Amino acid sequence: MTKQRLVMIGNGMAGLRTIEEILDRDADKYDITIIGKEQYPNYNRIMLSNILQNKMTVEETIMNDYDWYEAHHIRLIVGDPVVEVQRKEKQVITQSGIHVAYDVCIFATGSRAFVLPIPGSTLPSVIGWRTIDDTEKMIEIAQSKKQAIVIGGGLLGLECARGLLDQGMEVTVIHLAEWLMEMQLDKKAGDLLKADLEAQGMKFKMQASTTEILGDEDVTGIVLADGSTLDADLVVMAVGIRPYIQVAEQCGLVVNRGIQVNGYMQTSDDAIYAVGECAEHQGQVYGLVAPLYEQGKVLADYLTDRETVAYQGSTTFTSLKVSGCDLYSAGYIKEDDDVHGIEIFDSQSNHYKKIFIKDNVIVGAVLYGDIDDGSRFFNMMKKAEVLDDYTMVSLLHKGGETGGLDIADMADDATICGCNGVDKATIVNAITSNGLTSVDEVTKTTKAGNSCGKCKGQIAQILEHTLGDDFVAAQPTGICACTDLTRDQIVTQIRAKGLKTSAAVREQLQFKDEFGCPKCRPAINYYLNMIYPAEHQDEIESRFANERYHANIQNDGTFSVIPQMRGGVTDAEQLIRLGEVAQKYNVPLVKVTGSQRIGLYGVKKESLPKVWEDLEMRSASAYGKKTRSVKSCVGKEFCRFGTQFTTQLGIRLEKTFEYIDTPHKFKMGVSGCPRSCVESGVKDFGVIGVENGFQIYIGGNGGTDVVIGQHLTTVETEDEVIKLCGAYMQYYRETAIYAERTAPWLQRIGFEQVQAVLLDEARQNELFEKIMEAKHAVSQEPWSTIVNASKESAIFKVEEVKV
Repeated sequence: MTKQRLVMIGNGMAGLRTIEEILDRDADKYDITIIGKEQYPNYNRIMLSNILQNKMTVEETIMNDYDWYEAHHIRLIVGDPVVEVQRKEKQVITQSGIHVAYDVCIFATGSRAFVLPIPGSTLPSVIGWRTIDDTEKMIEIAQSKKQAIVIGGGLLGLECARGLLDQGMEVTVIHLAEWLMEMQLDKKAGDLLKADLEAQGMKFKMQASTTEILGDEDVTGIVLADGSTLDADLVVMAVGIRPYIQVAEQCGLVVNRGIQVNGYMQTSDDAIYAVGECAEHQGQVYGLVAPLYEQGKVLADYLTDRETVAYQGSTTFTSLKVSGCDLYSAGYIKEDDDVHGIEIFDSQSNHYKKIFIKDNVIVGAVLYGDIDDGSRFFNMMKKAEVLDDYTMVSLLHKGGETGGLDIADMADDATICGCNGVDKATIVNAITSNGLTSVDEVTKTTKAGNSCGKCKGQIAQILEHTLGDDFVAAQPTGICACTDLTRDQIVTQIRAKGLKTSAAVREQLQFKDEFGCPKCRPAINYYLNMIYPAEHQDEIESRFANERYHANIQNDGTFSVIPQMRGGVTDAEQLIRLGEVAQKYNVPLVKVTGSQRIGLYGVKKESLPKVWEDLEMRSASAYGKKTRSVKSCVGKEFCRFGTQFTTQLGIRLEKTFEYIDTPHKFKMGVSGCPRSCVESGVKDFGVIGVENGFQIYIGGNGGTDVVIGQHLTTVETEDEVIKLCGAYMQYYRETAIYAERTAPWLQRIGFEQVQAVLLDEARQNELFEKIMEAKHAVSQEPWSTIVNASKESAIFKVEEVKV
């Protein structure tokens, strides 16, 4: 069968996504030619600000390299823009005179930067920022010039201004409106943004306009409407974009602001389509990537003869790529007779949230400082979810919810990557079906995260939630993508600088993301807890969901509740209470766990506070990176082979070290004889009773990769076991990388080194004293408050925890 000839005019993000979607559907249908104006393959235009801010190189922004075009048998013409389309002959003509015939033609010409038509606007150092070449020109100018003016305080202008600051220039932003980003932010959020940017060194002239750019051969300054002047070596126009429609207009297509298209992206010519920033659909032109990709999917369906729903328009969102200024805006953000706003503001941390409601449905949201709820609000907007089940006082949490939405709680159809329209279920299915283990692999397979990149933290959380302990986050050079610093460098600097909060660590150590990511937030919180057990206030919001809820999320979205049962020992009263609670809350599964406890499985999230209250039992640390359990046999008290009272020792170990944070989960086993019924040899700390005392084994792992523990020593008394265990645990706490189990830690540090430290009496005493300090501090934490001293039980109250 002869292939149809498809010619794409434009080599940008919207056009190439359309081609990718076509190839995914039917790789053999078209003979494809792509013609681009720039001298590059397809690159991520969103990331130009990261090049300017020294976060990325040009090469790192390339989305489809030359090998990709060749591998898909696509003819690529670069640096040679189309200047004419002859509709009757069905051919396009490039600037150099190349003629290319088509059966199907797609305009994906994008847009151009709007340059104010004022005197001086054609001087060499006046730039309308839009391309790699524009970016490289600004970087070159910054090497010898120091005064920059950015005209326009919108998204693009602020990202440009931040980049020029990073290039060492002094930057003033000229903005016509009363506050920054007035199309995406309300006044409160705009003022917060301005204050933060001023603290970074940016200057502003608000409600000001430029009437002239001064200079003969090049820029020397600008003149404002009030007659005042400002010195300048570089002027960047960031006052908006205009769809590039000249060629379409010349060939007789119907155009308005953009090339007019129907719901299948078809123009007034049946053989010609338009997609992306150059297209106008129902009077709307989009400049954000998410709608352009949605258009591309519809067009790909249509051109490969698949049934598809016509494009209906898009709900858009905006985020800013400037370190230290996290903001999120989506939908309609103005109050009027029909739209009302609800807002909260934390003046201490400058966190601001406002939602806009019409007919009991969210139609818009503005978040500043803390943007974790952005995707949740966006999903509620897209679904037009009625707010009957939500409480306004906590800014839209469902009744019984503990706080912000965790990945584990998100619905399968919740959008994770707004730019590419990828939902949670798609990512989970890709992980499980293809054995994906890294964010990069997920991005390559699903395209989630390959545009603005803001969702990569959530992708990492989905990987961790889906893979559990098998997930190992990518570590570039530092502990995460936010920093190039290693664990040892961070811990050293925390001690040297006396840093006491996670925010101070990220600020003082110049993390790329002021608020951190799912990889570094819990790690830094742990390091601070370890270094300052009595001084650092545990940052609950940095802990993983299971630790915050004291319950483990299951694959159906319900939770398992596992009360403490030291040494697997219980009594009639506890058993009755467990049975009553299981019956009262219709718990579908009551099971003895592998750690000798009784678990209630299938508990609904909203029932967690009441379940714990009714149990009147302390929560076992079955969910966190800390002492998980001490498994023991009945020992010499009942067993004819037993040599020691192992249940007694197991309970002592658990009571002594419970709730102390460790780099990863820490499991112990106490066996009464070498038969080792509780598998002490594959525990992080294993004890085997023998006639003359206790054999101690360390660094065992009974997980996916079984590691046999190494024999450390043999001691005579229970007290010696307790002390040695404490010293071992503290040394592990002080030297391990967060999320590193004892088995790889022991291999990395070296068994001989660990043995030498632990068997040195002075060092052993010192380490034990430190872990006792940690135990004293952890006993003061609010989540372990004793509520029934006579029964030594505690209730974990979910509603007390900020998530």
